[in-house]
Amino acid sequence: MIYQSAQDWRDAKQKRVLFFGMSGLGKTYLANLLREAGGWFHYSVDYRIGTRYMGEHIVDNFKREAMRNPFLRELLMSDSIHIASNITFDNLAPLSTYLGKPGDPARGGLPFAEYLQRQEQHRVAEVAALLDTPQFVERAQAIYGYDHFVCDSGGSICEVVDPADPADPVLKTLSGMLLMVWIKGSDAHTDKLIRRFDRAPKPMYYQRAFLTTAWEQYLAENRITESQVNPDAFVRWTYARALAHRQPRYALMAQNWGLTITAEHAANVSTEQHLSRLIEQALEQKS
Repeated sequence: MIYQSAQDWRDAKQKRVLFFGMSGLGKTYLANLLREAGGWFHYSVDYRIGTRYMGEHIVDNFKREAMRNPFLRELLMSDSIHIASNITFDNLAPLSTYLGKPGDPARGGLPFAEYLQRQEQHRVAEVAALLDTPQFVERAQAIYGYDHFVCDSGGSICEVVDPADPADPVLKTLSGMLLMVWIKGSDAHTDKLIRRFDRAPKPMYYQRAFLTTAWEQYLAENRITESQVNPDAFVRWTYARALAHRQPRYALMAQNWGLTITAEHAANVSTEQHLSRLIEQALEQKS
């Protein structure tokens, strides 16, 4: 870790931190808090994925849908309308919509092969966006004059790295420049996330081996074919399994590459100073 002790963190003239963990546990909340405090550059990995690396895929998908409408098709073919993605730090819907859900096309599902292709596009994009972090650290200071830097990583970071490999290129790059902090949820948080997801299931990125196994198991248990799958039902069924799959990977990332704060403590943070004290305590516990 770039900060070996609480004193290292306190004395650092340039504080750099990356938050990781499941979506909904406070990563973006803490990143926004630091940005609003002033002096902190906020780098969102999901935003970078959706703009720099997946932007054309997303817009092409919009255009593909528009071409099915005769009225919009004519306007699009004559360059009379412009279609763009309005993705923001707080609205990543264009990215998740593009990822989609597999299953019955009449219910908005994608063929599983195409779904896997989009998942692979996301994996490549996420690795690239994570490896872009060092250049943004440098740009934040050189161009904008920010001394401090916070990286708001996506919930699927644990799926695109090998936390047990001391030579993992992504984790080596990130830990060499930022303090990696896991926001750890409790069983109660997990239940809450599952209930929230059940109300509004949304597309996610999953590790290919995990996803393929889940898909085959779902088809077998329900004795259905690909075209009979209810897309929302499948992603609901998969989500709880994904949480269980990711938890030990996050824990290993924190053990080998960073430190841990709880989601309860993160939710109670109200100031930059409060968060710094929390990080100091975690560093003391780690040492």
